[in-house]
Formats: sequence, C-alpha cells, structure tokens
Amino acid sequence: MEENKIKGIIESILFAAGREVKIGELMSALELSSEEIISSINSLKEDYKEEKRGLEIINIEDAYELCTKKENYEYIYPIFDKRSKPNLSNAALETLAIIAYNPRITRAEIETIRGVNSDGTMYKLLDYNLIEEAGKLDAPGKPMTYKTSKEFLKMFGISSLSELPELPRYKLDENRQIVIDEIIEENNMEDPMPEREGEVSEKNIQD
Repeated sequence: MEENKIKGIIESILFAAGREVKIGELMSALELSSEEIISSINSLKEDYKEEKRGLEIINIEDAYELCTKKENYEYIYPIFDKRSKPNLSNAALETLAIIAYNPRITRAEIETIRGVNSDGTMYKLLDYNLIEEAGKLDAPGKPMTYKTSKEFLKMFGISSLSELPELPRYKLDENRQIVIDEIIEENNMEDPMPEREGEVSEKNIQD
C-alpha cells in the first residue's frame, strides 16, 4: 500500500474515532507493523505543520489522537462550551503538580504536603477532568488515591508523565516541611557545612 493511502486511512480513523486510538488498533486495521504506522503518523504530523493546518496529531502514551491546535483554543472554546474558561489558581496548580509527581496519592497525603485543606481544589481538578480516582489504598479506612488523567497530558502537551521535568531531591523535616537540596557555590557559603555528595545544603521551602 502506498504511503499517501496509508496516511489517508490513518487520518480517517483518527477523525472518526474522536478519541485516542491505540497503535495496536491501527496495526490491526491496516495490517502493518508498529514501525510502519509510526513512520506514517510522523509524516502526517509534518504535513499538518507544513500546510499550517488547524489540526494536529498528539501522542498520549501508546495512542494517538487527532486534535485542534492549541493556539486556536480561544476561538473554539466559546462555541462548544458556554462555561467560563478553566482558570487554575496557584493552589490548584500546586495540588496538580503534587499529584503528577506522586501517582496514587491520597487526599490526606496531599494536605500533609501542602499544609492546608485541599477539598475545594480537588473538586475543581476533578471537575476539569485533570485528575481521576486511582483506586483505594490498602490501609486503614481504605482511603481513595488519585492520579492525573489523560486530559492532563493533553493540556500540558506531554505524552506521558515520564516527560515531566526532574525535581530536586527532597525530604520532610521534623515540621513536615519540604527540605530541598540545592547546589551552591562553596565560596558563597558564610558558614560552610561538612562536604556531602554534590556539595549541597538544606533549605526549607515555606508554604
């Protein structure tokens, strides 16, 4: 099958599906290898870029989805959703970051890290479909755990959580506040501490 025909079929499948389509589904439909499917999709992505089209193909874990381009969002949103545009507060972004870096975390653990009640923030993130329930923890009371959703990946333009920036190493001190190891210049230290791996010092990050 010629390349343009393959790309046309893939485009039709993604458009008609209106959801993420797993690469295995595309392989089955076209009877092609994963390498051939990925090559055709990458070529199709380039076509969209070169022609300055209003659509793009995004990769979400082991699946692909045909979407409108992010830069056109402000024109599309008022037509299809009459609600006010999602507006994430600093508290919501902070909570979202905690969940993204700690999949299957409980609400109590989130509140321990943040130091404040997070009920309202959690409800907002669930309403926006940026987080979802990840099952109950095998612990007393069977608390519910949470993880980020595929909508989160789409919003932040990443295909998996492995693409998140690496965080500095941290631990909680006796006051349950995060202690982050920062690399600092030795000649700027007024009171040098004993050398540790990477010449780091502890700094409390206040809420």
